[in-house]
Amino acid sequence: MVTALYPGSFDPVTVGHVDIVTRAAKQFEKLVVAVYDTPSKDLLFDTDERDQLMKDACRHIPNVEVTRFSGLVVRYAKDIGAGVIVRGLRSGSDFEYEFDMAFMNRRLEPDVDLVCFMTSQDYMFVSASLLKEVAKLGGDITEMVPPNVAQAVYTKFGLPVEEV
Repeated sequence: MVTALYPGSFDPVTVGHVDIVTRAAKQFEKLVVAVYDTPSKDLLFDTDERDQLMKDACRHIPNVEVTRFSGLVVRYAKDIGAGVIVRGLRSGSDFEYEFDMAFMNRRLEPDVDLVCFMTSQDYMFVSASLLKEVAKLGGDITEMVPPNVAQAVYTKFGLPVEEV
């Protein structure tokens, strides 16, 4: 049984993330989506909230398990028996970052491979940081995030919840 790990901060979960989860789940017997507990960036949602938002967004996919982790991704992959780390790529800069990380991870854990999924064209422009900025300014993010996430984002910013 091949287990894959899709790690990220998911702050917040976007339709692009869910698309990668859906596609990766078709390729592996089990996909563990791991919410990073302590990223080095400012977060809108705490770990409990991000974990629950991801669980709600992916509950329709039977072979997906949502967990949380801290520390090195490759160490966590090894600990849970994942032989593959899944990442999504939107642009050339994503590729450069993942390329460098892949070599470092390979050095640390040679038995854990990287599989990258190219984003769907519909989601190329969707980034968590941009959509948080749009929402904070009162813009419509309902097509860029799952409905549960849109409601949570608007609530976080103290804005009226859009019809979702």
